[in-house]
Amino acid sequence: MNLRQKITEDMKSAMRAGETKRRDALRLLQAALKQKEVDERIELSDSAVIAVIEKMLKQRRDSIAQYEAAQRQDLADIEKFEVDVLQAYMPEALSDAELNVIIDEAIASFGVDGSPKIGQIIALLKPKLAGRADMGKISGLVKEKIGSN
Repeated sequence: MNLRQKITEDMKSAMRAGETKRRDALRLLQAALKQKEVDERIELSDSAVIAVIEKMLKQRRDSIAQYEAAQRQDLADIEKFEVDVLQAYMPEALSDAELNVIIDEAIASFGVDGSPKIGQIIALLKPKLAGRADMGKISGLVKEKIGSN
């Protein structure tokens, strides 16, 4: 069963169980997936589904920060619930130790003689780490490691 089918099945079970908040969050996800498919005229693979979920998670986290700054905890709580629902479909996150090893390998692949550009390293890492690590954090770690070399 692919990720798209799992989301559909989870929505059906949420409907049967009367979990309206969960059902609504899954409907938002399905709408975003359907929109992506219609816009690009493709059928989404699991990696494309994860990319859509990552985008939605980023939007929700930004909204949470804005709602809390405006002291609208009721709206922030709704967004937090949606983050929890969406996070369940993401692959397991990598530990800091695993991230450091992968980043060190990527930097080493450019060789000692050439000074690699941060963008090149991030481009190399992005497909490997998609959905498993925050790319903002990865960027910071890469800058730190290149600066220390």
